[in-house]
Amino acid sequence: MFTKRLWLCLTSGAILGIVCIIGVSIRSGFKIDAVYLFSIWFNRLLMGLLIGAPWKNLNLFKSIARGAILGLLVSFAFYSAVNFSDLVSFLAGIVYGIIIEIVAFKFANIRIRSK
Repeated sequence: MFTKRLWLCLTSGAILGIVCIIGVSIRSGFKIDAVYLFSIWFNRLLMGLLIGAPWKNLNLFKSIARGAILGLLVSFAFYSAVNFSDLVSFLAGIVYGIIIEIVAFKFANIRIRSK
């Protein structure tokens, strides 16, 4: 089922993927190829998908820890695929996992009132 949490996490992952593309492009002097950029964006989208799964509700501290661990795991897949050459993107993935989890924690349970 496509929940509000999943929607928030996928959207957050996609947006953070764009931020990551910008960062990688700047760091490379805009000399990185499109396949690499797509791969980094897709990695962040997958991170959003995994974090957005119907996990048990936790307190904020445990949610942040879960985001960091899932961000680490998903980012490690990309990091190892590029022969351990992009440490900054790997570390950013851990931070992005935390950000995605915080967004989900803060906004997934907010109900919009209708008149």
